[in-house]
Amino acid sequence: MAGTGGAQDAQKGRRVRIGIDVGGTFTDAVAIDDGSLEILAQLKIPTTHSDDHGVAAGVVRAVRGVLEQGEIDPSEVVFISHGTTQATNALLEGDVVTVGVVGMGTGLDGARARGQTQIEPIPLAQGKVLHPVHTFVETGNGFGPERVEAALRSLIDQGAEAVVAAEAYSVDDPQRELQVQQAARELGLPGSSSHEISKRYGLKMRTRTAVINASILPRMTRTADMTEESVQAAGIAAPLMIMRGDGGSMMVDEMRRRPILTLLSGPAAGVAGALMYAKVSDGLFLEVGGTSTDISLIKNGRVMVDYAEVGGHRTYLRSLDVRTVGVAGGSMIRIREGRMVEVGPRSAHIAGLAYAVFSEPEEMEGAELEVFAPLPGDPAEYVAIRAASGKRFALTLSDAANLLGLAAPGEYAHGNVEAARRAWGPLARVLGTDVEEAARQALELAAEKVLAPIHALRRKYALEESKVVLVGGGGGSAAVVPYVAGKLGVPHRIVENAPIISTIGVALAMIRETIERSVSNPTEQDLLRIRREAQEAVIGLGAEPSTVEVQMEVLPDESLVRAVATGATELRTGTARRASLSVDARRGVVAQGLGVPVEAVEHLGGSSGLDAYGHTVEKRALFGLLKKQEQRVQVCDQEGVVRLKLSHAFTQAATVARARSAATGVMERASTVKDTGRVLPNVFVLVGSRLVDLSGIADEELIHSMIETELAGLPGETPVVFVAEPR
Repeated sequence: MAGTGGAQDAQKGRRVRIGIDVGGTFTDAVAIDDGSLEILAQLKIPTTHSDDHGVAAGVVRAVRGVLEQGEIDPSEVVFISHGTTQATNALLEGDVVTVGVVGMGTGLDGARARGQTQIEPIPLAQGKVLHPVHTFVETGNGFGPERVEAALRSLIDQGAEAVVAAEAYSVDDPQRELQVQQAARELGLPGSSSHEISKRYGLKMRTRTAVINASILPRMTRTADMTEESVQAAGIAAPLMIMRGDGGSMMVDEMRRRPILTLLSGPAAGVAGALMYAKVSDGLFLEVGGTSTDISLIKNGRVMVDYAEVGGHRTYLRSLDVRTVGVAGGSMIRIREGRMVEVGPRSAHIAGLAYAVFSEPEEMEGAELEVFAPLPGDPAEYVAIRAASGKRFALTLSDAANLLGLAAPGEYAHGNVEAARRAWGPLARVLGTDVEEAARQALELAAEKVLAPIHALRRKYALEESKVVLVGGGGGSAAVVPYVAGKLGVPHRIVENAPIISTIGVALAMIRETIERSVSNPTEQDLLRIRREAQEAVIGLGAEPSTVEVQMEVLPDESLVRAVATGATELRTGTARRASLSVDARRGVVAQGLGVPVEAVEHLGGSSGLDAYGHTVEKRALFGLLKKQEQRVQVCDQEGVVRLKLSHAFTQAATVARARSAATGVMERASTVKDTGRVLPNVFVLVGSRLVDLSGIADEELIHSMIETELAGLPGETPVVFVAEPR
């Protein structure tokens, strides 16, 4: 094994993180220095679907490859994480098992539970449907092992290969669900309990989500076992982590219980890379591949998540709120009756053709336009070039971006402009225009598809105009992002190492867990209990206690309290990637972002790791008769990375000893009065290097309680800053 002896001595103390991203076609792996975030090694190999050990065979080859390439000793690996599309593919392909549901209850509640645990068929792939079977157990007199076993055997007789136990109030007392689950295991059936999937009371949706989870348990358990064995065979002692669909990670044992959490983990990995590696705090993240583009939104350093739908049915699974469109770097051009009518969804990869822009100009000699159908059933509208040599080339969005100078040298999508120009000549003649106009038409058609989900996400999450920036990741990002940003009139950037940003995200993802509880009018004790439950859950998944942060949300309209806990396995990642900047240098970063002179930016106070800066603007109302001043506030860390942007906010610097009075004062100044009465502001607390987000809480005493919890145990002289944003 490489990396032993002298190499190991020379790199003593190095800590390495490995990310493996298993896709449908390729498996990517990357090794990253845990302190500097330097890329030590990267590798791409074909995904091993046909191997006897399945995709796990490719995982071990990828791991061994990056260890050798980076001269890394297995003992240096402190974190290894695996992103997989297996769960998503299982549902897309209908590769699921029949699930039997054991509904339980008694009396009137039991009568309701009998109906709510009978789950209707769930459509999956075209022509594939998940058909759950059902039995019901009365939990009154006589509930015991014999009754449970009889119920399970009746499900086996109906063809069940996995079991779900579901009872109305199991979120409060899961004893009977656990009893059924244990009995199922003794009969050789993998099982899932509704309380494991969600702590919410809605039995119907909780059961449906558990059914989907159980349907992929056998396949995902096999994958988990083989992958874990493969990693151990490579000599790595660090526990294997698995990427979740909400942008976090979890221990492999958790995937054996709740594989459904890995749904949409592919797009989530890219967002994790944008957050942890590219340090994106606000904006729209577009991960552009060869065939499709995944669009998601980041706000105040948090990825936006929502309840996922499977087969048209809503579930209690919270995953990345991502919109996918069928345009990307490899999307091919379509024409009809002498007009360009569409771009995609077929790509050069699907058609098995080379990109014109990644070829040599001489290869385009004698190029003639062909119109064809890439796959049976496709419209014969896609265009390609056949050269005099007989070789065919696809005309793609990457060509178009290069022709208009949007793919800069050094970017993955940058190619040979002259080759693209010669290839697009025949198309331009058919369209009656020049190659630049043909390229513009292609990018315009693609932009129309991308703009709709961008606008929808902006509306849904109320992303302010000042925070709108397009951030591109993926190998095809330069083919889509610059043109769309130009259409919107907003800034854009392509992240460093864009082609492997997803794999980097897998390597850097934080452990994450979400706890939801149905609570009407939550008390201080309720919030602290749920917060503690989330904190303990994420620690149980492998997070170092000192790294755990919990963000609370209270949703009165839904009688719901949500706690999202995140933490690192050992060290905070990226602590040494950039040098710390002085207060004045950070002021300069903020001034540049606001587009104002440095002297117009005021330092409003800071904690030991974060600083708040403000710029005062004058607003006019009533045709200019009324004037008022508002302060734009930005919070940045010591590296100069902006963590929070607010177009109007109040701040108050204080110490832990004066925290309550300072918080009261800033909330009073930032409160507004509406028809319903006083409306409290969104409150944020800067303490140490943590940005505590209390914007989901609308009760003043509850806010104070959460602040006291966050500051507990800190010396009285510890600096803190309160930021309040009027609602």
